[in-house]
Amino acid sequence: MMTASQTPRGSEFLSVRVGIQEFMIDIMQIREIRGWMTSTPMPHSPPSVVGMINLRGTIVPVIDMAEQLGLGGSDPSPSSVVVVVEFHGRLVGLLADAVCDIIMVSDDMIQPTPDVGDSQASDCLGGMVMIDGRIVGIVSLEAILPCSQLQAA
Repeated sequence: MMTASQTPRGSEFLSVRVGIQEFMIDIMQIREIRGWMTSTPMPHSPPSVVGMINLRGTIVPVIDMAEQLGLGGSDPSPSSVVVVVEFHGRLVGLLADAVCDIIMVSDDMIQPTPDVGDSQASDCLGGMVMIDGRIVGIVSLEAILPCSQLQAA
């Protein structure tokens, strides 16, 4: 079995910890990674919207990855991180518990997300990868960041 470190070429992903699970985000969608900063709540926003942060003069909504992935809400702590991604021309922050690693993944390493009877569960992941015995899900920004929800934020 091939491991990520043996892959000669492929796509790079940032792995983050959300609760006790690890997920990956395509590094090409990431603009920056910031330590947690207090956010400003937004009235009437969806439960997954933690609030808004000021990113060098740009107001950026911060989405709780745990809530969006159906893992329950998370409580930001000083060790939490905000992964700022560009999605449909907008900057969005994704709240995660920690950054783990940068992982090179080839297409043949990606396995389809198993059907668990709930399309929302499988839609939020663009596939899964075995990394050193761990199962790591590849986050689909299209599924976890619906445009209508961002407009509500």
